[in-house]
Amino acid sequence: MNIKFFNVALGIALTTTTLSASAQKSYTNGTLNMSTTGPQGPIEAKTYFTPDSAAITFEAGPAKIKVLKDNKDTYFAVIVDVSQFNVRKAGIATPAEVEEMVSAYPKLTFAPTSEAKQISGFNCKKVVATDAKGTKYDVWITNDISLPKGVIPVYYAAIGGVPVQYTSFAQGQSASVTLNGVSDEAAPAGTFGIPKDFDKMTLEELKAMQGGGQ
Repeated sequence: MNIKFFNVALGIALTTTTLSASAQKSYTNGTLNMSTTGPQGPIEAKTYFTPDSAAITFEAGPAKIKVLKDNKDTYFAVIVDVSQFNVRKAGIATPAEVEEMVSAYPKLTFAPTSEAKQISGFNCKKVVATDAKGTKYDVWITNDISLPKGVIPVYYAAIGGVPVQYTSFAQGQSASVTLNGVSDEAAPAGTFGIPKDFDKMTLEELKAMQGGGQ
């Protein structure tokens, strides 16, 4: 898993949202499925969320990856498990690393449009998001559901709905994300923790082990 893939994964975690096949349903805890594309190809991920935390899990070749975050954007950790090579590492963001990630979020303005369509069974409308450089992004949102505060990414907080199809951002990288489904399934025990047998380090140290930013 190189650094670009790492950032795509982290970007997904920073932008975790959810959708549902049931209109006007309010979720506080649950499990969602999402899809995106990283440097190594398509990524199918499962995310568990509570009012306070989120944990995204997916596989990259032989590696099982879990990204943990709190919904106030004050805690981030990336856990890498490559059992066949006896590699078990956990990169935990320092306060300075957290501050750097949060400060790098784009500052967006939003312009609603009259365009509408269904995505994954949701009634969605298009909003055009524009960053400080003038770059525009199409974001499809729904008002069919509600989510815990903090689950929607900070930079989309004022967009007027739940992003269903959108661009995620993290540490200079971006990725297109689509939310495919959600249920009330609770997270398995231990989902939001780091196993004791994992080597703990900072995010920078973990990234250095995964390709030095190349």
